[in-house]
Amino acid sequence: MTDWTDIGALSDIPERGARVVKTHMGCVAVFRTVDDEVFAIDDACPHKGGPLSEGIVHGRSVTCPLHNMVLRLDTGQAQGADEGSVNTYAIRVESGRIMLDTARLRRGQVA
Repeated sequence: MTDWTDIGALSDIPERGARVVKTHMGCVAVFRTVDDEVFAIDDACPHKGGPLSEGIVHGRSVTCPLHNMVLRLDTGQAQGADEGSVNTYAIRVESGRIMLDTARLRRGQVA
């Protein structure tokens, strides 16, 4: 079951930028790519907990600002020689508004 929650306008996030949504399960980083794709993942790098929302967005990936770990935005998986992953969250854009599926966050379930 999904529970879509409006978290803001797409225009609130600059291209290759991010915003943070605070939840009771922790912070979720919402990214916008140069192609206007939107992704939501945990805001803490699996390596040392770096704030991914402050990382560099390139293509469908983000590079952690602390130690350059690269994570795919669509899968949450580390790239290259690094290992680890972060949780991803269902997200979509409707009429310029970003909708986040908060059902999993409310149930306390993370992938």
